[in-house]
Amino acid sequence: HKSDGGKPPQFTDFEGKTSFGMSVFNLSNAIMGSGILGLSYAMSNTGIILFLILLTCIAVMSSYSVHLLLRSAGVVGIRAYEQLGKRAFGHPGKILAALVITMHNIGGKSEFWVSSDLIFNLPFFFWFLNGNYLIIIVSILIILPLALMRQLGYLGYTSGFSLTCMVFFLISQATTNFIWERPCVISVTLVILQTAYTVPILAFAFVCHPEVLPIYTELRNPTKRRMQAIANVSILGMFVMYLLTAIFGYLTFYLNTEAELLHTYSKVDPLDTLILCVRVAVLVAVTLTVPVVLFPIRRALLQLLFPDKPFHWVRHISIALCLLFVVNLLVICVPNIRDIFGIIGATSAPSLIFILPGLFYIRIVSSEPMNSRPKIQAACFTALGFIFMSMSMTFITLDWVYGENRSGGGH
Repeated sequence: HKSDGGKPPQFTDFEGKTSFGMSVFNLSNAIMGSGILGLSYAMSNTGIILFLILLTCIAVMSSYSVHLLLRSAGVVGIRAYEQLGKRAFGHPGKILAALVITMHNIGGKSEFWVSSDLIFNLPFFFWFLNGNYLIIIVSILIILPLALMRQLGYLGYTSGFSLTCMVFFLISQATTNFIWERPCVISVTLVILQTAYTVPILAFAFVCHPEVLPIYTELRNPTKRRMQAIANVSILGMFVMYLLTAIFGYLTFYLNTEAELLHTYSKVDPLDTLILCVRVAVLVAVTLTVPVVLFPIRRALLQLLFPDKPFHWVRHISIALCLLFVVNLLVICVPNIRDIFGIIGATSAPSLIFILPGLFYIRIVSSEPMNSRPKIQAACFTALGFIFMSMSMTFITLDWVYGENRSGGGH
């Protein structure tokens, strides 16, 4: 292992060939998901000012969290989340890191199909393209071939196309905001139970940490500064897209905004040409995020089950098939996007953003004493993650106990 002094880290695990731009596309694509569809609902609960403050804080903390991961990886000399867990806490740490990544990425990307039901049920599709049939068809024909790519860098082109589709979604929102007649009432009442899902949705929206180290692994001329710049550009880009999406959706519907934004639009005019195009664009965009987030899950499973085995296509393909099967199973059984956002966001998101990076840094970076400012900051960052997790789960439990008082909760 290399020391964590002033020398730049020397990685021997992989020689990357992916450019800066393609890495930004992949990391932005990993950040983005159908979580973007819940942000207007979050803004309707908090109001614009509080939403902006929360979104800014989560974005800054996500960037700081990436810094902690990259610093720890420079010490270990291996760019793998699971290996950081092993270096910090032994084999249990490796298992914990792998489980958190798997839970987050499988649960998080299962919800993307919920947005797709808005297009599956359109009248011009044949009966065999409805519902669960189309889920399976898209999984086999689009997601599986991309998930079988050996290296993450190859997905940069599809990630760029995915981001383009979301830009179209954003422009379409702006257009409908100015065209449609909007409600006269614009006041927002801040009620504690109504904000129960707001912070988890925001935290979930910026989780890209399982993909950071795999992208770092494949980066050409890898340095901590270069990878941090990729993370900062990606987070800033998605921050702008998230903020504009939330504002346009909120100013269109105000308190009538539902947890799933496209459901709100479709209630106004389900066969409007622009809305249909937006549905297709969102479906394509979020579908293309799935292969990117499958990579860290497969890597985690390989680290756990076959840590010393060389690459083999049979294992590579088998794990991809099993993962897609599990994702489709979850999609069919757990269709409520709000439940998934809340539970996954309140558990795995704070673990990946706050708790694990802070603990890794404290345990791995041995050159700094515990009373040093960076270690104290990392400790506070970790504590904040536990506080955030506890508060979020408490709010969600209270919301379930006292019932849904907003119509956007279920579909």
